[in-house]
Amino acid sequence: MSVLKNRQFEEIRILKPETQTEIETGTEATHASWMREALILADAAQQRGEVPVGALLVRDGKVLGRGFNQPISQSDPTAHAEIQAIRAAAAQEGNYRLPNSTLYVTVEPCSMCAGALVHARISHLVFGAREPRAGAVLSTLQVLSNPNLNHRVDVTEGVLEDECGALISSFFRERRK
Repeated sequence: MSVLKNRQFEEIRILKPETQTEIETGTEATHASWMREALILADAAQQRGEVPVGALLVRDGKVLGRGFNQPISQSDPTAHAEIQAIRAAAAQEGNYRLPNSTLYVTVEPCSMCAGALVHARISHLVFGAREPRAGAVLSTLQVLSNPNLNHRVDVTEGVLEDECGALISSFFRERRK
């Protein structure tokens, strides 16, 4: 486990899967298994011409909600994979609070999605690849470490990082051609 420190914000726990053998939601193998499902969802987004990001929300080994990026097809700038998964889970649970759950997402969440994690009271975030421009968990804003927020989210980064990073990189490489 490493700890990110910022003068303006309090510490945020960063759990590395290769050093953290077991946490609340399971083992490294479990994280990889759920992330593989998120990659399938990301591929579904790509097949529809969307940025390939996939997400699923899990509690006690059960998927509560799935989502993939759909802002273009839905003409909705908030239709990110994370938001779609949270909406589906909240609808299934009949509650906008989703405590003791883990969100798996292929790419580091943006500020909107990081804020949604806090509002939904999601306990744990597991993501694959960092997003150096818009990632708001570790890369740019560190939203989840803001001491003014009333909820803390544990973060595990780097699960299937190479696969997640390759998918997003190849998408944008093809788009630039």
